[in-house]
Amino acid sequence: MASLKTQERTKERFSLLLLDLEEYYFEQHTAYHVTSTSKKERKIRGSFKVCSRSIIFDPEDPSEPILKIPLRDCKKIEFVEEENNPFNDPRPSAISILCGQVIYIKESNMIAPYRNERGTTKISFQLEVWSKTEDVVQTLHQLHRASCLEKLGDQTAMIAANLQSRLARSSFDKNCFQNVTEKPHMECEVEMVTPLVSNPGHVCVTDESLYFQPLNGYPKHVIQIKLHRIRRIYKRRHCLRPLGLEVFCSENELCSDIYLKFYCTADRDEIYYYIATFLENHMTEHTAESYMLQWQRGHLSNYEYLLHLNNLADRSCNDLSQYPIFPWVIADYSSAQLDMTNAATFRDLSKPVGALNKERLDRLLARYRGMPEPRFMYGSHYSSPGYVLFYLVRVAPEHMLCLQNGRYDHADRMFNSIGETWKNCLEGATDFKELIPEFYGTDCSFLENKMSLDLGRRQNGSSVSEVVLPPWASDASDFLQKHKTALESQFVSEHLHEWIDLVFGYKQRGSEAVAAHNVFHPLTYEGGIDCDSIEDPDERIAMLTQILEFGQTPTQLFSSPHPQRITPRFHNITRSSSITSPISELSPTFQSEDSSFEDLTEESRKLAWANMGNLTRVSSHKIHKEAVTGIAVTRDGTAIFSTSQDSTLKMFSKELKEFQRSMSFSNMALSSCLMLADGKTVACSSWDNNVYFYSIPYGRRQDTLMGHDDAVTQLCWFDDQLYTASWDSTVKVWQCTCDSSSTHKRSQFQLQAELEHETGVNTISLNPTGTLLASGCKDGTVTIWDTSSYETLQQVHCHTGTIHSTAFSPDSRHVLSVGADSCMKVIDVQTGMVISSVKSEEEQRCFCWDGNSVLCGGRSGDLLLWDLLSNTVTKRISAAHAGAVTAMWMNDLCSTVITGGEDRQLIFWKLQS
Repeated sequence: MASLKTQERTKERFSLLLLDLEEYYFEQHTAYHVTSTSKKERKIRGSFKVCSRSIIFDPEDPSEPILKIPLRDCKKIEFVEEENNPFNDPRPSAISILCGQVIYIKESNMIAPYRNERGTTKISFQLEVWSKTEDVVQTLHQLHRASCLEKLGDQTAMIAANLQSRLARSSFDKNCFQNVTEKPHMECEVEMVTPLVSNPGHVCVTDESLYFQPLNGYPKHVIQIKLHRIRRIYKRRHCLRPLGLEVFCSENELCSDIYLKFYCTADRDEIYYYIATFLENHMTEHTAESYMLQWQRGHLSNYEYLLHLNNLADRSCNDLSQYPIFPWVIADYSSAQLDMTNAATFRDLSKPVGALNKERLDRLLARYRGMPEPRFMYGSHYSSPGYVLFYLVRVAPEHMLCLQNGRYDHADRMFNSIGETWKNCLEGATDFKELIPEFYGTDCSFLENKMSLDLGRRQNGSSVSEVVLPPWASDASDFLQKHKTALESQFVSEHLHEWIDLVFGYKQRGSEAVAAHNVFHPLTYEGGIDCDSIEDPDERIAMLTQILEFGQTPTQLFSSPHPQRITPRFHNITRSSSITSPISELSPTFQSEDSSFEDLTEESRKLAWANMGNLTRVSSHKIHKEAVTGIAVTRDGTAIFSTSQDSTLKMFSKELKEFQRSMSFSNMALSSCLMLADGKTVACSSWDNNVYFYSIPYGRRQDTLMGHDDAVTQLCWFDDQLYTASWDSTVKVWQCTCDSSSTHKRSQFQLQAELEHETGVNTISLNPTGTLLASGCKDGTVTIWDTSSYETLQQVHCHTGTIHSTAFSPDSRHVLSVGADSCMKVIDVQTGMVISSVKSEEEQRCFCWDGNSVLCGGRSGDLLLWDLLSNTVTKRISAAHAGAVTAMWMNDLCSTVITGGEDRQLIFWKLQS
């Protein structure tokens, strides 16, 4: 709303909003408006402004009205030469205008509807610098001819030629550089865009700053933005063409610092990439998927997430035809108390506004079915310049007057009551509008008439003043506070993804939009028409005007169902918090059933991950002859087991710091190892198609499970069930039917299920509760299975190469996978959507993660700590191994890590205090 706020009433009363839409302000001259009476001549000093379609005179005396003279209404514009009669006082040269209409603005220095005075009137102006008078008259003659052309397209072309000539004759004044050592990179002609207004000038980007210098010197001589202050930068679609660039110096603000419209896409792109390159170390370029991940995990509020989606979908506070869209969330505007525990309090977010009333929808659908192609259900949009100013008229009256030719809307059609507006959106034949971000902000002035505006009287005799609030709101501030609480409520958090599907997602277009009753006029959709292909200039301008006034559908951000939000948990983890974790603390858990201890353990994990960048190497041990493939640790942490391609299982004593046992089951490589729940048995998978069970107390092989037709690649165990993955394209589920401490025989593992895949399975993982299984295959497919029914829940082909490892997030909402394509993919379990894709500089082979951060081992031997929310590496431990990191284990408190590599080493790591 800041970009729409009216200027404070100072001596500067002029605003570009006094111009017509699509009009330019070219130049100004100090001048006198000369009026004559029978007794004497009166001179009013002020600013004479030459605009592309009008002359505006802004008097210095605020009690005098601003005069606007449309050039199309001028019958004659003359240069009156100076008089040097020796018998009279010298008379300076003047501009004499004979016009058919004069518009009076801000009479008595009040913002009010304009007064139009029609009838032939002669007006004279004297410039303070007499010598410029003739040149100004010549300019006015050119612009007058343009305004009087019959076709609008010809008028626009002639004015554009005049503008380009002015821009070509001028350049950026490099004396405006803040630093004499600044090096300019590029300069070009642009327009600075603010709501309803475009102001032409020159942009110049240097190695330190972005500058804009308006051609007319308004509102100031130069605008500067330091490059290091920029936090976000977006390419914009402006007037349906890829010409816009918007810059933000804050992370979560609604309004930007500058919005520029270029005349050439290549110029826009060059400045965008120059700034983006400069900012690589200062800002993170977010995608819709990365914001989605942050929102799902409670790192972004619903309000912040919607702001970011609007920004990514080309919505801007500087473009009223693409203003940010927010949903109605409350349906109760009549109760004395707002009950947010009652679902009936809330609007159904799975439906567009037009489908909330079944009776109205039935009428609209009947019309839709009988309509010729292209058909649409709704004759108006949910967002348009008129709707935005409908809500904001009390803080942006000059914008409303600009949009509506100097008039307010009829008093009964104004924003009078929130309850009435909601009722009309439910029942009105053509009213389907949503809300704007201000309804969820902190500034309630748009609901109050603080400027004491005369907005008219309604038919019932009441004057339009403050917005009537629902009974449950004590005042405007209370309304906003409760409204925002509703937006962040449990109900809205659980259903907001449904509204996102309609406005930004897969239900925006096509058959899904038809099924969801979400079809608007085809002109509102991006790419619905190519205005540049319309040859007739008049038709092209008329079409563009119609589209901009009608409203535009946001850019589509998602093409598959948007996942539901996880119940918000807004944790504040202090990154500098320290945690002491000696190497002796290898034990995965302490033994306690106390729930308060579980909370403490969870907090310890969070603190550990917050400090994972402080991971420090403790010791390394070369105990194998080939690459390490698996690591398992006893419950008490006294012994570490590892498997290797050298076909051995080895046991390392943490107390003696040396390996004590070595066991070979066959001459084939062992691919993984697993500590069973009894803490006394290690299971090992082998390339010889078998699974071997090693008894720790007895120090010998306990049993062999011959269950596959090709190499067994990985194992999982949960609640007496063993899951085995194999290159024979299956995952098999085995039920252990006796106590694991006894001597096993093959018959005591009963095959429960066989999960078929298209190609060999490299990796499997279970979620913490054992209800879901994820498998990763050689063809790059991740499959998510229900372990109770053994049905496929999701199958996602997300990698272009083989998958090395998969794992669920602690809350079971997401699966992370890494593959030979050097990508890390986060899959939403509920929808099967890839919500984050990170391209690493090299192939990652193994990892541990907490749902937000990933500690992974790469092909070169580096350990990388990735922040998935920003898709950046926050810590790198170079050459941790001399070759690929092939195995990784982390204790339950996340305070100790063991890695294994192709260099045959086991390396122990701990968090540094």
